[in-house]
Amino acid sequence: MSHAVLPPSVAPQEPPSGPPADTSGPPKQPTHPIVNRLWRLLLPLAVGLAVWFVPAPSGVKQQAWHLLAIFVATIVGIVAKPLPMGAIALLGILATALTGTLTVQESLSGFGNNVIWLIVLAFFIARGFIKTGLGTRIAYLFVRVLGGRTLGLGYGMLATDLVLAPAIPSNTARAGGVIYPIVRSLSASYGSEPDDGTARRIGSYLTLTAFQGNVVTSAMFLTAMAANPLAVELAKSAGVHISWGRWMLAALVPGLVSLLLVPLVMFKLSRPEITRTPGAPLEAKRKLAEMGPMSRAEKVMLATFGLLLLLWTVGDQLWNLNSTVAALTGLAVLLVAQVLTWDDILNERTAWDTLVWFAALVMMAGFLNSLGLIKWFSGEMKHAVGGLAWQPAFLVLALVYFVSHYFFASNTAHVSAMYAAFLATAIALGTPALLAALIFGFLSSLFGGLTQYGSGPAPVLFGAGYVPLGAWWRIGAVVGAMNLVIWLVIGGAWTKLLGIW
Repeated sequence: MSHAVLPPSVAPQEPPSGPPADTSGPPKQPTHPIVNRLWRLLLPLAVGLAVWFVPAPSGVKQQAWHLLAIFVATIVGIVAKPLPMGAIALLGILATALTGTLTVQESLSGFGNNVIWLIVLAFFIARGFIKTGLGTRIAYLFVRVLGGRTLGLGYGMLATDLVLAPAIPSNTARAGGVIYPIVRSLSASYGSEPDDGTARRIGSYLTLTAFQGNVVTSAMFLTAMAANPLAVELAKSAGVHISWGRWMLAALVPGLVSLLLVPLVMFKLSRPEITRTPGAPLEAKRKLAEMGPMSRAEKVMLATFGLLLLLWTVGDQLWNLNSTVAALTGLAVLLVAQVLTWDDILNERTAWDTLVWFAALVMMAGFLNSLGLIKWFSGEMKHAVGGLAWQPAFLVLALVYFVSHYFFASNTAHVSAMYAAFLATAIALGTPALLAALIFGFLSSLFGGLTQYGSGPAPVLFGAGYVPLGAWWRIGAVVGAMNLVIWLVIGGAWTKLLGIW
């Protein structure tokens, strides 16, 4: 049933704290926090020791096998979360040096990687969007233009995410910090709440559209999701070089197709009761009036963003300008113009945390490759799909890589554990190297839409309570299948047209 409602003026609301406590049945004895943390800390240690003391297979160096044990323990620790991810990564670095598996210089070599610094610098630059309010202004501009219908609101959320994605490498920050508060405010303004039977009025549609759209935008740019540069660095270890512009160009057509379809598919799978929203543009106009004209800081931020897009897209080809140097240039502009202060940089905890865990994972994955373990493992996997032409073999690998994300609670953990091995196997089977590296890179964001735990934005948006768990998984599977077809078939044809393979 369609409604046209003028919403009252409301402020963005905080997400609900969760469902009411279950008081039925006998009282449950909670696990002691220390005991809970202890077993989660012992689990990666036990797994690592088990791998360490298993004899290395034929053809694998003992050093490589010991490094694998430390790497596996680190990944299990990231999943089990006895400590923050940065702390787990630091313990992994310590283990490589303390056991003599690598030298101290080798253990710390990841901190000098330029791709790692690209993503760290992008986090700093993203702070400018949030501090100046430019990201919120962009969102309300799209709502004002597109928000007359619920479907238009969906496209407005995705357009905002698409514009911000190249410069905000945290998909959680985009979805949770910019998009979600607006989704929540719009939902509440139309009387759609998560816990009173009105979720389907508009809230569930906007939540699902924002989430699945964020999954797509995360795949479209090298700097749109923290694990993307990790995939690029692992591809580099396999001899495949991917620039910012090449990634963007290869993802452009399949990404736009997915973004065009997501709001429509959500409209069918979670049809909102309210389909006309004439009050939303009025509310957006009021919010923009409250914000006033663009400030000097916003104008500088917008100009810097345009400069970065230019340098990232063509800087390498025209001026031989590295993407990391381009990011450093953009940050320098923001600092000199005092859009950002040095305290802003020091307080950007996510960036410094990313530096630590990123350096650890890249270092270990790089040495696993140079010590020959990835080559050995890809040979073993090649036997499993041997006898097939590279096209069906690559399809099988892509499907396994995608579906296996049901077992992961982090894009980064999945990429760290499986990307290099699957890429090496695909190349060994005859798949064009650049095609394989890009497709696995794209899938490393797209599979985040499968579950409520599979990516950073998932628990934020699922936690709002608008969508039941069963519907979240069902819709995730449907949209995941749609994205697979789009990115493998249309994306494959597009990359063929570009001469990538």
